[in-house]
Amino acid sequence: MRGVAQIIPSGLRAFAVSGAAGFSRQARCLALLKLRICWLITLSAIVGLLSAPYGFSAEKAVFLAIATMAAASAASALNHYFDRDIDAVMKRTRGRPLVTACPPSAAPVLALVLLAVSVAVSVLKLNYMVALHLLLGAFVYAVVYTVWLKRRTGLNIVVGGLAGSFAVLAGGASAEPAFCAAPFLLAVVLFFWTPSHFWSFAIVHREDYERAGVPMLPNIVGDRRAAVWIMANTAVLVASSFVPVALGLFGAVYAASASIAGALFLYRSALLVKEQSREAARRNFKASMAYLSILFAGVMLDALAG
Repeated sequence: MRGVAQIIPSGLRAFAVSGAAGFSRQARCLALLKLRICWLITLSAIVGLLSAPYGFSAEKAVFLAIATMAAASAASALNHYFDRDIDAVMKRTRGRPLVTACPPSAAPVLALVLLAVSVAVSVLKLNYMVALHLLLGAFVYAVVYTVWLKRRTGLNIVVGGLAGSFAVLAGGASAEPAFCAAPFLLAVVLFFWTPSHFWSFAIVHREDYERAGVPMLPNIVGDRRAAVWIMANTAVLVASSFVPVALGLFGAVYAASASIAGALFLYRSALLVKEQSREAARRNFKASMAYLSILFAGVMLDALAG
């Protein structure tokens, strides 16, 4: 009996350790979904819905969030799958799940399931245009950007930026499947936002991309010229953000938000041109996040004020 009494606790401990290891592995596999990025994409879709002049629907917002999150997570899983070789080389990404914990086959299977969920929710609860925009966004990110352009050209992220724009269009389409100017113009703003955001990030991690052989813009033209490109693109971005105001689609709250956010981003981009240090690039990257947050807040507050 004493032996049995000793065996049972040790068995329970082994089971607990095994269960904890399995749970830890599953938790690490969740990183395939890039949930923080997917939340930003989902927020972009909600902002697109709010910008449409058809009235806000909480029910539509919930289904839109589910469909967008599923499509964005599917694209992220495929991005992990196609990039697993360079992820193993780059210092920033060598801890990703397909490198350390999960079998590679898990990513495409998970992606297919999530895409099916996204399409089903979009078609059954929203409309076919939402499904189309979300599928196009996932395709651009997972295939056009990751597979086709990322390892071929320093302008990869310019086209890749369309992925986020499609989320805004999906939000607008969830309110009304017909063309709507406000979500379209916000999608244009998001398209111009992506290069300034990501090129700043690429300067910070230039050595990593060089090690992996990925031709991000700073690796091709150097940090100084990349900073000039960022400044020029940010100027176009800020100008594009005022087009909805000029057309009378948004009011004073949005205009104030666009002014504050634009001034901050232009200031940080100018400092990056002056000094192309890693810290200056990191601050400009953070400024890009602040820009989008302030602009989105302006859209939301403008919609509530209207």
